[in-house]
Amino acid sequence: MSNISFLHRFQHDVSHIKKPEKFTFPFCYEPHALSMLAAKQVQEYLLTQKDFEHNFGLDDHNSALVIGKMFGVLVVEDEHGGLGYLAAVSGKLAGTNQHRYFVPPIFDMLKPEGFFLEEEQEINRINRELEQIEENGNLQALKLQFESAKEEQQKSLSTLRVLHKQNKSERKQIRTIQKPILSENAYQELEIDLIKQSYRDQHEYDVAKGNALKVIERFEEKYLMEQQQIEALKNERKERSSSLQQRLFDQYHFLNAQGESRSVLDIFQEAIQLQPPAGAGECAAPKLLQFAYQHKLKPIAMAEFWWGESPNTEVRKHLSFYPACRGKCEPILNHMLQGLEVDDNPMLQHPDSDLDIDIIYEDESIIVVNKPAEFLSVPGINVKDSVQTRILERFPEITGPLIIHRLDMSTSGILVLAKNKESHQFIQDQFIKHTVKKRYTAILDGVIDQQEGLIDLPLRVDLDDRPRQVVCYEYGKPAQTKFRVQAIENGRTRIHYFPLTGRTHQLRVHSAHKKGLFCPILGDDLYGQRADRLHLHAGFIEFTHPISKERISFTLEDPF
Repeated sequence: MSNISFLHRFQHDVSHIKKPEKFTFPFCYEPHALSMLAAKQVQEYLLTQKDFEHNFGLDDHNSALVIGKMFGVLVVEDEHGGLGYLAAVSGKLAGTNQHRYFVPPIFDMLKPEGFFLEEEQEINRINRELEQIEENGNLQALKLQFESAKEEQQKSLSTLRVLHKQNKSERKQIRTIQKPILSENAYQELEIDLIKQSYRDQHEYDVAKGNALKVIERFEEKYLMEQQQIEALKNERKERSSSLQQRLFDQYHFLNAQGESRSVLDIFQEAIQLQPPAGAGECAAPKLLQFAYQHKLKPIAMAEFWWGESPNTEVRKHLSFYPACRGKCEPILNHMLQGLEVDDNPMLQHPDSDLDIDIIYEDESIIVVNKPAEFLSVPGINVKDSVQTRILERFPEITGPLIIHRLDMSTSGILVLAKNKESHQFIQDQFIKHTVKKRYTAILDGVIDQQEGLIDLPLRVDLDDRPRQVVCYEYGKPAQTKFRVQAIENGRTRIHYFPLTGRTHQLRVHSAHKKGLFCPILGDDLYGQRADRLHLHAGFIEFTHPISKERISFTLEDPF
């Protein structure tokens, strides 16, 4: 085997393991046996290495900040047919990009003499200035002084207006009393004097108002000057950050198996007409492929695994394998994999055209079907075959919306459909008001301690890895799930779920997340490990019928 830096040998003979016919589809895969062996060796290295210090959260005695990391392995073949593997980490590790065991980044932004650290220092300087301004409280004090002065001057003017109003009323009363008893000349002299009093009051108010405005403006000017200083710093930070990000993107160029190189900006502009997200190109998969192409190593198989404590937002579990992220990696990998024979994307595989949709109930207003696993509820972007298209072909007389609720593509079970707009609205209102009762059965890929309980974890989409969901207490939507364990079978847990809300992937995330049950559903290719199917089945539903107004329910046996 070639003696290329970062190319690691397998510790045991692997000649008996058949190489995959095609390269791994990185966004949905089961790790190949060679990838599993490579990952095992990387994990052994991480357990015993002395090359760096980093707290993965696996050692109770380490008080440093806990940061779990995603690692990747790429099984490769050299020019002589010898097998080995490359290893990489997503992002930096232990504060650096350069490691003896892991391939280098496509561009090392952390080089001491590089532009990134120099510009980062300037941005950090601005951050410190802003923090100091916030800590000294000067802006808030000036704001309070300005508002207090404004309130005080307005109060003073208001008091003066009340006094002048009283004066005006008294002048009116004097006119009323004196006019009948004074001579014409005497009254005219009185009127002239009263008019002068009115002018004096108006002049007094105008002077007071002018003085008040000067006082207010003086405090406002001090406040605005401080505010403008802060805005200037924020604008400078924004411009520097944007310029730095653009300069970084200019350094990232990616090869593919055909030897073609493209910049990250070109790749994202062509793929999704958007700027690349921050960190694009820093994940393990692009690093591995780039190094392989640069050193004439043929990619054979790939896998990525999580090492360390689970994060608070994403679903990540120590030693578990995960697909590449879509937001940052999909456009890049679509380019880098050109020239390789790659496994088919299972999401684009059309379902069996002979697959029958089992109708378990039908009347003049609703249809209830048993949706198969790995079958869409509604047409997708690339795959049009779905429950909706099949039912509309079978019942062309249906009017109005058909789909009332949905099941994930991978989930099987009961799906209620409406034949007309009125029925759709009636049942949909029940979903909105949470009066529909539902029960799901799942098999968890492990054993949990709790027998029953409530999971309450708000969810939102992972902006860098759609359609995955993350737990987010700031922007997430409320999501609650009741659960009850039914049995322990062969080291796995059969469980019933009773969702109180209907968020995307709710049951899957509530199962897998460390703040939930921390045990993914068997066969979950997004939050756990892929298997023959996702073992999640909608087996029971109860709602009020739109015509009879009686409660009706439907039950299906578990298919696993």
